[in-house]
Amino acid sequence: MLVIRFLRVGKKNQPSFKIVVTDKRRPPRAGRFVEEVGFYNPLKKEKVWKPERIKYWLSVGAKPSDTVYNLLISEKIIEGKKIPVHKKAKKKGEKPAEEKPVEEKPASEKPKEEEKPKEKPKEEISEKEEKPAEGKPKGKVLKEEAKKEKEPPEKKKEELKEGKKEETPKIK
Repeated sequence: MLVIRFLRVGKKNQPSFKIVVTDKRRPPRAGRFVEEVGFYNPLKKEKVWKPERIKYWLSVGAKPSDTVYNLLISEKIIEGKKIPVHKKAKKKGEKPAEEKPVEEKPASEKPKEEEKPKEKPKEEISEKEEKPAEGKPKGKVLKEEAKKEKEPPEKKKEELKEGKKEETPKIK
């Protein structure tokens, strides 16, 4: 499918564009396009168009990109309504236009809400989850194991001086 789109040719911070007809699936690299149909320099507001060729490619089935389409409409080469290219930013505290304010009904007309089962407080859940079937809480067991692993380095040094060697697991 053919597309009418921009090909950037300007230097860094000095954009200028060729308007080219190219295949949609391929990027419009220098010379790899079907035809050049215009030029646009946004800094100097300079525009050069070939309206006959643009109308020809549109009649053949080429689709313009949104920005090119809006430029063609502003230059009155084609007729139509512009396409909004940028999304509008939402302001804080502003509701979208689609939502309508909901009228509140008197308490007698409001339907009763179904009662949801109340969630248990986090403290109760954590205590039950920590206790294994044996009766010892997991949290305390884990804390004791962590204390054993984190012996102060002074004790380890003393054990090494006394000649106590730590057993290393043997791999079979």
